[in-house]
Amino acid sequence: MSTTAVAELDIQPVRTNALMDGFARLDAGQKVKLGLGALALLGIALAFFFMGRQPDWRVLYTNLGDKDGGAIVAQLSQMNVPYKYSEGGGAIMVPADKVHDTRLRLASQGLPKGSVSGFELMENNRFGMTQFQERLTFQRGLEGELTRSIQSLASVQAARVHLALPNQNGFFREQQKPSASVLLTLYPGRSLDRAQVAGIVHLVASSVPEMNVKAVSVVDDQGKLLSNPPDGQDNAAADVQKLQYTQQLEQTYTRRILDILEPLVGVGNVKAQVSADIDFSQAEMTSEQHRPNQGNEPSAVRSQQLIEDSSGASAQPAGVPGAVSNQPPATGQSPINGSAAPVGVSGQGGTDKPGASRRESVVNYEVDKTVRVVREATGNVRRISAAVVVNHKTVIDKNGKAITNPIPPAQLEQMTALVRETIGFNQTRGDSVNLVNAAFNEVKLPEPEAVPFWQQADTLDLARSMAFPAGMVVLGLVVFMGMVRPVLKLLKAPPAPVREVTPLNAILNEEPERPGLPQPTPAEDSPEQKRIADAKRLALENPAAVANIVKGWVNGEAAA
Repeated sequence: MSTTAVAELDIQPVRTNALMDGFARLDAGQKVKLGLGALALLGIALAFFFMGRQPDWRVLYTNLGDKDGGAIVAQLSQMNVPYKYSEGGGAIMVPADKVHDTRLRLASQGLPKGSVSGFELMENNRFGMTQFQERLTFQRGLEGELTRSIQSLASVQAARVHLALPNQNGFFREQQKPSASVLLTLYPGRSLDRAQVAGIVHLVASSVPEMNVKAVSVVDDQGKLLSNPPDGQDNAAADVQKLQYTQQLEQTYTRRILDILEPLVGVGNVKAQVSADIDFSQAEMTSEQHRPNQGNEPSAVRSQQLIEDSSGASAQPAGVPGAVSNQPPATGQSPINGSAAPVGVSGQGGTDKPGASRRESVVNYEVDKTVRVVREATGNVRRISAAVVVNHKTVIDKNGKAITNPIPPAQLEQMTALVRETIGFNQTRGDSVNLVNAAFNEVKLPEPEAVPFWQQADTLDLARSMAFPAGMVVLGLVVFMGMVRPVLKLLKAPPAPVREVTPLNAILNEEPERPGLPQPTPAEDSPEQKRIADAKRLALENPAAVANIVKGWVNGEAAA
């Protein structure tokens, strides 16, 4: 085989670590670029990791004072419990899985101290406590128990109870009655009705011995007196109660009218207003009547007095005055067969006169007497006026179009009768009912434009929640594609083969470019070109044989 039939043979050394070799081929700028890209990817991965492990925060305590808040924060730091403040600093928040455990551990240490304490204060009595301190501790415990009870109401956010318990002595006339004051803080948008305020007043009054209901004052956080003031001090509360009663009565009548008419004309097709005139005046009448006993009516004798007086005439002395005439009369002698002498005194020379009598009778009869006391009840209905408007009836015509028609007069009369029966119509006291049938003026408001998908609240919330992860992913892709990926390509690319200029390379190489005119293309392969093609094919199919041929050429041996 001639020298032109020698094939190219590239001999490359076997690389033990391609990455190390590729990194060694990089220049200083590429190495710095690769390092910065790796650090950026590591930072993004760590950000994802820590953001995914953020705890779910829950409120531990809220509305704490500065002193209690500082003590709780110091204790949380000692317990190695993570915490943070809510927006505005109104609450201390801890991880959700540690809320209950942290509260119990803080409560065992008496935190927060601003919490309400009840009768458990009596358990910490120390030796040498005076009687005044015992009374003060008992009062504080009673105030705390009342505060807990009042705070259990749904509308009460916070409460404070102040008790005035005077020191009693042995003199009953000098003893003072206890009193109490309650300060309430209600939740926003909530209020207490009169029954609830009265319940709080009776709760406090029943918890303290010898306390009167009128000695309890309830005040809200705006300084408004909620309990009833003492008698004769303020009539504003009574006026408010009267107004509330009137409004409740009118609303009750209005609701009754709507309930009786809506099934007939449909919901929203009837409007009603009721005005009630209530008499809140208090009247008391006392009358006394006397009826004479006249005619044949029986009479009752209350008292009777009868006086009778009977006396004889006195004998006048007669005759010559002297000793004989001044002597007492002798004993009379009654003849046996004669008539009896008249009763009286007889004297010498005198004449006998008949006796005199007197009779008086006083009779007192009973006179009929009627005493009548009438107290009229307050809150009597003096007059009720009802105004009702009913919409026209809606029907569907033959073309399927909705039209409105007036309600027939007979049906209106029936509705009016129903309204009268509903409100208890009384013509004697001047009640009035006016029912009108008219078409309602329904103003069709323009339909609100549909909010685009990207402006909806749910979409915005989702975008806010996905903004950070999506941004980190995009940033990671930019770093990888711009800094890491090009360097990785350089690490994987094989090194360019180093070729020596030998006769064999010259034979295997393509036709060299020659300056000047282009080389004419042969019409057919020459014998020399065929031999070169055979040599290239032999080098590709049997490189070992070609290697032996080249080795023999180098050693000066003849080709086999």
